[in-house]
Parts: sequence; C-alpha cells; structure tokens
Amino acid sequence: MIVVSVLVALGLVAAGTSAANAAPSAAAPPATTAVPSVPVTGSFTDAGGGAGTFAGTFTPTKFAAPDGSLVATGTLTGTLTDSTGTALGEVTQTVSAPAVVAQATCRVLDLVLGPLHLDLLGLTVDLNQLHLVINAVSGAGNLLGNLLCAIVGLLDGGASAGQLAAILNFLLALLSGL
Repeated sequence: MIVVSVLVALGLVAAGTSAANAAPSAAAPPATTAVPSVPVTGSFTDAGGGAGTFAGTFTPTKFAAPDGSLVATGTLTGTLTDSTGTALGEVTQTVSAPAVVAQATCRVLDLVLGPLHLDLLGLTVDLNQLHLVINAVSGAGNLLGNLLCAIVGLLDGGASAGQLAAILNFLLALLSGL
C-alpha cells in the first residue's frame, strides 16, 4: 500500500506499447521511457526584478535512505523564462529531494453492530444491522485527518525508509527494463 502511494505521488505508472506491435509509419514515433517524468514548476526573481518561471520535469533514477529519511535522486530538466517571456536557458541537473509517502485516507473505525432491541422503561428501540465506517483524510489543511492517521499508524510495523528505498529501486530497475 505504501509503495503504491509513493508511486502514485511520484507519477511512476508504466504505460506504453511495444515497438514490435506498432504499425509502421514514415516517421519514427518519439521514444518513450518506462519511467515517466513528473512535471515541476517554480518561480524566481529575474535580473529585472520581475517574476521569472521554471517549467520542466523530474525523472527519478534511484532512492536512498540516509539518516532514515527517504530521498529520491534523479534528473531535473527544464527551461528558465524571465518576466518578459524570454527563455534564459535550459537546465539539466542531477538533484536529490525528500520523498514522502502519500496516503490519502486511513481507516479510523470499522464498527459492525448486529440487530439491536432496546426496551427502556416502556420505550422500545429496534435497530437493524448497523455498519459504521469512519475514514480520516490526510493532506494539506486537514489537521484532524493528519492527526488521526498519525495516531492510527503509531503501532503499525511499516517498512523502514531503507527497506522502502530498496523496494523502489527494484521497481525502477523493472520499469527501466521495459
């Protein structure tokens, strides 16, 4: 579950067709990689004091766990454009960045009560089967959801960052071999 969440967060979904099954055409189709890139955007202050932009992609090449925290290393490529719209140049650089395990929801409570009959001093309550499910949604701005997911996961014996890095490196090797 954790690995799937990380792969979705990083956009690591393998898709494509085999070149042997592709129909011949006059122009060769552009080459696709098994490890897709993740879009990256940003801004900076240009020489004129205006807001320039960066638009590019990040392609992960390996994962590591120095000091117990998961780090993704890969190639960042993109274009810097100043506030007037003039392209300043291309960037191709190897970068490392913290990788977080994304989890959209976590199960807080799953309660199933069978049929219930209460007789309280002349007041009777008959309740058929009740199934109560409470999920916490974690993410930016979801303070209670983040707190409850953290509490629910306290006793989980999840994989360490080093184990997770090894699994992700194995998946990258598989995707690169496609």
